[in-house]
Amino acid sequence: MILEKAGIPAVPILTDAFDSTAREMAELWGVPDFEFVMMPHPLASLSPDGVAQRVDELFDKVLGLLKKGQPK
Repeated sequence: MILEKAGIPAVPILTDAFDSTAREMAELWGVPDFEFVMMPHPLASLSPDGVAQRVDELFDKVLGLLKKGQPK
């Protein structure tokens, strides 16, 4: 959110365990419609191949949100 407010396109990627915290932070920063890319929790226990698979799964979502932009 800080980067977006500074005019730098950004896409936060987080695990679903942090969904409510991220939404609360967006509300506090004055951008309640801020969008995040969510992935299943946990991430730390994934193998390198598992991380690569997540990257493949999320790539189009991240690119799409970068193209669309965040609400101001």
